[in-house]
Amino acid sequence: MKKILVIGSNGQIGTDLLSKLREIYTPEQVWASDIRVPQSDEHHFIHLDATDYESVKSALIKLEIDEVYLMAAILSGNAEKMPNKAWDINMKVLFNALELAKDGFIKKLFWPSSIAVFGPHTPRINTPQYTIMDPNTVYGISKLAGERWIEYYKNRYHIDVRSVRYPGVISWKTMPGGGTTDYAVEIFHEALLKGRYTSFLEKHTALPMMYMPDAIDATIRIMEAPVEKLRIHSSYNIAGITFTPEELANAIKAYLPEFEIDYQTDFRQAIAESWPESIDDRMAFKDWHWHHKYDLDAMVKDMLDNLSQKYHMAVSLSM
Repeated sequence: MKKILVIGSNGQIGTDLLSKLREIYTPEQVWASDIRVPQSDEHHFIHLDATDYESVKSALIKLEIDEVYLMAAILSGNAEKMPNKAWDINMKVLFNALELAKDGFIKKLFWPSSIAVFGPHTPRINTPQYTIMDPNTVYGISKLAGERWIEYYKNRYHIDVRSVRYPGVISWKTMPGGGTTDYAVEIFHEALLKGRYTSFLEKHTALPMMYMPDAIDATIRIMEAPVEKLRIHSSYNIAGITFTPEELANAIKAYLPEFEIDYQTDFRQAIAESWPESIDDRMAFKDWHWHHKYDLDAMVKDMLDNLSQKYHMAVSLSM
């Protein structure tokens, strides 16, 4: 039985990914690791600093790991506050994994990219797989550099490394981790707990988003795809839903009519304006049959339903 290690398992995507992998396989096959120790008891957890090459190598050998999902990173909003640290961590974590794969300690590696690789001169509507990429954020620059490096290692050393470009990812299980699309998660918590929300993005700022079950499906689907089917060795575009803060607020109001929103933009507005509005993911569909399942209304209803249960709130979600 293959053994899997999720590095960065306490993060927004890592948390859901870990849970889904353990549904598909067994808890004994899937190990969690993070620099932060989880609050709940976790029997298959190893404390790991992914920037420490020898620590990661030792963990791979000790646990007899075959596949690694490398989810550890400093995200876009936080990266702008500490650019040198973000670059150092994001790139060091990746290089450690690539070197370990090259030396045979990792048989298959997943590394996530992002729509942050695009920039102000990228076509914003139906952004194609191959296009102008001129990111102007630390996070985007590190992800674009990472894409070039994973393709280099694939071609030069023949390692099996796979990647998708995540849009903004929305989940009810964990709070966001300092990204530009965080408003699309925060808004649900504030809608239920306070009945109002102040968005840090302007009301008409359209961005590509994705509900977490779709993001997890894409991640696992590309890892399970036959290697000969994968034509892109940098990172695949994947698409979900495009909406603005105002459109999301209106979708929430359909279930919570008293909800109110106002707008007070911050530095993340400029980042959002440099990103695409919608993504062309036809190559992912052709190569490994990717397609999202959740539309805006289905996502909103599921988010509100799960969060109301989490907060032990009696909320009627009938429209």
